[in-house]
Formats: sequence, C-alpha cells, structure tokens
Amino acid sequence: MNATPSKALPQHLSVALTLAHVLEQLERSPGPVGADQYRSVVQHLSDELAKLPVDAGLQAVLETHPAAAELYENLNYRHAGLCRSPLEWSLSAELKAKEAIARAARR
Repeated sequence: MNATPSKALPQHLSVALTLAHVLEQLERSPGPVGADQYRSVVQHLSDELAKLPVDAGLQAVLETHPAAAELYENLNYRHAGLCRSPLEWSLSAELKAKEAIARAARR
C-alpha cells in the first residue's frame, strides 16, 4: 500500500483555526452579521490566540486568515506595535493619525 503521510493539524491549533475561519466568513459576508455573533467569535478567538505559543503553527493560521491576523496584531499592539503589518502600512497609519489629531486640535 502506498500511503502518503498526512499533515495532521496540531491539537492546540484546532479551535483557533476553526474560529479564525468563522471570523473570515463573517468579515466577508455579503449580508448583515449580528453584532452579538461577531463579538462572540472575536472574544472566543481572542481567548484562544492568547493561549497559543508563538510558533510556526500560529504563524500559518495568521497568514491564511487575514482577519485573525489583524485581531492578533490589535491584541498585541501594546507590546509589539503593528508587528504583522508591512512597515509602509504602519508608517501610513501613524501619519494619518497625526493628521487627524492635528485637524481635531485646530477645531
């Protein structure tokens, strides 16, 4: 028998991966999404992401689920800033924030 080895999903990633997939579906939903449902998925995913070690498995989940990656970055902003965003995006966001603050201060 010529069986190919399967790459099993590590158990510690299964819940986070499922929630990341659900969040991605909610983000891309063509119709309205209930706020409670969205909040629940985000809260549960946040809890799962907080438990995971920063390893190749987590990086793979974040690379394949942009909404989860954005959530992860927001959760870790106080420690690492915009750690997953390209530098140009980070710089652009900072400049836009400074401009908005300056506009608000002038009013």
